Amino acid sequence: MAEFTYTTIGSDATSRSRFEDALRRLEETFGEQYPMYVGEKPIQAAKTAEVRSPIDRSILLGSVQLGTREHILGAVAAGQHAFPHWSGLGWKERTGILRLVADRIEQDLFLFAARITMEAGKTMNESLAESGEIVAMIRYYADVYEENVGYDRAMPHARPGEDSRSVMKPYGLWAVISPFNFPLALGGAMSAAALLTGNTVILKPTTEAPLSGIAFYRACIDGGVPPGSINLVTAPGSVFGESVSTHPNVDGIAFTGSRVVGMELFRQFAANSTYPKPIVAEMGSKNPVIVTEHADLDAAAEGVVRSAFTFSGQKCSAASRAYVHEAIRNDFIEILTGRLENLKVGDPREHDTFTGPLINAAAAEKFTRAVEQCRSDGGAIIAGGNLITGGQYGKGYYATPTLVTGLSRDHPLAREELFVPFLILDEIATLEEGISAANDTVYGLTAGIFSRNEQEVQTFFNTIRFGVCYANRRGGATTGAWPGSQPFTGWKGSGLSGRGAGGPYYLLSYVREQGQTRQVAP
Repeated sequence: MAEFTYTTIGSDATSRSRFEDALRRLEETFGEQYPMYVGEKPIQAAKTAEVRSPIDRSILLGSVQLGTREHILGAVAAGQHAFPHWSGLGWKERTGILRLVADRIEQDLFLFAARITMEAGKTMNESLAESGEIVAMIRYYADVYEENVGYDRAMPHARPGEDSRSVMKPYGLWAVISPFNFPLALGGAMSAAALLTGNTVILKPTTEAPLSGIAFYRACIDGGVPPGSINLVTAPGSVFGESVSTHPNVDGIAFTGSRVVGMELFRQFAANSTYPKPIVAEMGSKNPVIVTEHADLDAAAEGVVRSAFTFSGQKCSAASRAYVHEAIRNDFIEILTGRLENLKVGDPREHDTFTGPLINAAAAEKFTRAVEQCRSDGGAIIAGGNLITGGQYGKGYYATPTLVTGLSRDHPLAREELFVPFLILDEIATLEEGISAANDTVYGLTAGIFSRNEQEVQTFFNTIRFGVCYANRRGGATTGAWPGSQPFTGWKGSGLSGRGAGGPYYLLSYVREQGQTRQVAP
């Protein structure tokens, strides 16, 4: 099997041909109706919801069931019923099964990527990277679990004649809530971590892009995960969140989404539990980039563009604030705007497209409001600021990469996560000022710096209060974490766990320790 990294995923002719073939194969499935899966049964609901492509809203990708509270309660019961068998298999057997799941996804890697492109609007490279990421993530977690011998280790003897061990045990049933922007990698990674460590799962794919989650569920079953150990419910987010956060038999929640929703889940789960239960949550951010007077401006401009505007800024790790030293501000803006002028916004199926559509009308409205608010409050639009309409753009929501200046640091646009291609550039006089401004936020997910001065870089790493930090990263100033290389964890309002996805400690979020001591006969 291939080892996926960012260096092995590219836009070569062979990849392009395989991707286009996968798009044609996927087109044959358009319009299908997809059931939910609870235990061993495919489930139909009284109502369904259409899944349309953000590329072209006239394309009906399929229909999914509108699950109800009753379906969710059934999935809870199925997960509970399956837990003794799945957790009892032992870590070696579960690890082997999850590796088979990764193999199954890899076999259809381009079809998984094509599905992401059609339902989320990512370019080929972005979709292939996400498909490769879930394969790499599962294998990395399996390796970590194996290296730690299933988190079962002998402990020193406190007394003669005793045998003591530390054993990490699964909590039970986890509800996994997936976002639209990484519909395969994030929902799949949270589910895989829970399953690997012996928990059972109810997976709720995102409403906007549910087909990748359904495909992941099928890969799990094909790889050998028993039905009921993983269940799939396509219910509205509010119904699902309320149902699982108030249910006494849900033992943990893994969530990726907005801070508002994540904190509401946290409060509901705590309020409705008779004892503390774990939540693993990644809740967005307002990610800063600092460009000092010692920066390589070409590298900084490329890194900022890739970070702020790929996938139209719809990443929790996307750069949205740039703090640029006053001595190089004008030069940096000139280089940055020059790059923006040459970016193609359009159909992500076309090979020369840099970024595709916004996910829906609500995102387009948020973009428009941000531009209007910037103008009305004295900000200046340096580049972009428009929705593209007419022709091929008429059936989706396409926004130009937008660079603005002149907003105060306490302005709502400088403090609230927008999830659109909207970057605020601010001027600083010192590195210390930049770090202070960068840290002045409730969020703390990703941050970057560009400087050829090693002392500045080390000062940044020592004092920045974000979980994922980069220096001089041309390929993405704040984006592009890869399993086993960059643990992905949010600080402050960006996360609840403190252990990064794709890092060596993440699996510990899904288990709890049990000390086992037995008296050994003399």
